[in-house]
Amino acid sequence: QVQFVESGGGLVQPGGSLRLSCTASRNIFDYKTIAWYRQVPGKQRGWVAKMNTADKTDYSDSVKGRFTISRDNARNTAYLQMDNIVPEDTAVYYCNVVPSESNWWGQGTRVTVSS
Repeated sequence: QVQFVESGGGLVQPGGSLRLSCTASRNIFDYKTIAWYRQVPGKQRGWVAKMNTADKTDYSDSVKGRFTISRDNARNTAYLQMDNIVPEDTAVYYCNVVPSESNWWGQGTRVTVSS
């Protein structure tokens, strides 16, 4: 069992930046692919960025070139740097492994993009 705690969300203007953090209750980054997911009301939660144990990253088309995933294994923490934010980025952001573990979802952190 792993607990994730996400933080760093908030209200941001279009074109702005945010850095989200996700801390795991124990070390899993050494042997699991970690991903950031997001969910908007009425839509299915989907991944937007992921990083495997070899530091290979992948991004959904909607965030490619704007978001950057990273992690600090020593701190059991993953990050999502969000730049050039657009209104469509409004969502609750979560982290989990890939494939996701249903019992490991945290509360998420809400990002609201508005001018």
